[in-house]
Amino acid sequence: MNRLNPAELVSFARKYRFAGGRLRRVRLRAGSGGSLSVELLLTVRTALRELGTEPKPVRLRLRLDGVEEYRFQKRPGTAAGHVPDARLGYFDGLVFVTLDAWGLDPGEAPKALDYRASDAYAAGRELWWEEVETRDTRHETRDSEE
Repeated sequence: MNRLNPAELVSFARKYRFAGGRLRRVRLRAGSGGSLSVELLLTVRTALRELGTEPKPVRLRLRLDGVEEYRFQKRPGTAAGHVPDARLGYFDGLVFVTLDAWGLDPGEAPKALDYRASDAYAAGRELWWEEVETRDTRHETRDSEE
């Protein structure tokens, strides 16, 4: 996995199109000494690079280590696993990841309380990421056993 430094959060967020993506899995892992990690598996699209080409779908694994706070809550009437938008931020030594959008006025910068108001967010000391290879088994054929 690749460590994402706080200074790289904005460029990383531009590399992928999170809006319209899917949350595939949330995994909480307790480590030694009471540390906690949150691992998110998402299906997103790459950012549009050239006109006339479709962005390709990508499985993206994000892992927050040293998690201090998190919330993953499903409200009635909302689609399960749908990512309306994702935001990344760094406040007071914590990297925040939110998977639902909020309304901000033009020119307004999000604050830690905006992330905490989210129904799907986590905040930790370090953020790691990697693209995960997927195997498309729909078109594979099995060798016939003789």
